[in-house]
Amino acid sequence: MSKTQKELAFLRDLYIANDWTARFTDIFDQNFKFADERNILYVNAGTGNHALALNENLDKDSQLNAFNEDDELNVIAKAKADALKSDVYFSSFFPDDTFDTVLADASFVEPKNLHSFLAEIIDLSAGQVAFFLPTAGSFGEIFSFLWETLLDLDLLEKGTEIERLISDLPTVTNVKETIKNLGLTKLETVTKNEIFEFKNGTEFINSPLVENFLLPVWLEFLDADEQEQVRQQLAQKIDADDGTFSFRFSVKATLVVGEKI
Repeated sequence: MSKTQKELAFLRDLYIANDWTARFTDIFDQNFKFADERNILYVNAGTGNHALALNENLDKDSQLNAFNEDDELNVIAKAKADALKSDVYFSSFFPDDTFDTVLADASFVEPKNLHSFLAEIIDLSAGQVAFFLPTAGSFGEIFSFLWETLLDLDLLEKGTEIERLISDLPTVTNVKETIKNLGLTKLETVTKNEIFEFKNGTEFINSPLVENFLLPVWLEFLDADEQEQVRQQLAQKIDADDGTFSFRFSVKATLVVGEKI
């Protein structure tokens, strides 16, 4: 059964922020330092953990604004800001101003929407742009099992969709070329291989990250009955292959930084 936006927001806060998102924000924290920026925008700030932590270390004259299209995410983020007496401003209205620095979480931006997303955040910057996302080579272990699962279920005619999922993930070179064409220079990238581990196939399939945020996007080419068959068969396939071993998949978590021309 599909979750409401409110339920998904709570899952983001309880599970996704502390595992998935933190993998990317840690790379940002280790490789990016703010200077004397006065006006900063955080796009896709989620439930606010990273934005609020960043704000603690900013100059007192700096203002951090945070954007989420989803109102339910903002409800949680604003509650945290109020509890901390933080002046981070969370909004669901896309800004029409420009900022000294724009930081964006693109970890859940679908590859087909990435170009337009990057164009939007670059337009909002008058200086630096930094964003993080999964790049080519991510999820390979899952996609391999998905292809085999379609074969087992006599759905191999749809196997080209798995090939598309693989090929749609942008390479770091592709991303750099895209943002260079959109007006960024002095490009820097950092990629780290992140491993996600699960006790077995059932735990993998039922994890909030996979069940609610990854598989619904990856399997949208299937109808509801086919999706359910794939979920069940995928868990069984993983367990049959891995036996008593845990199941792991990897993500190429990439930070990209550039400067507006």
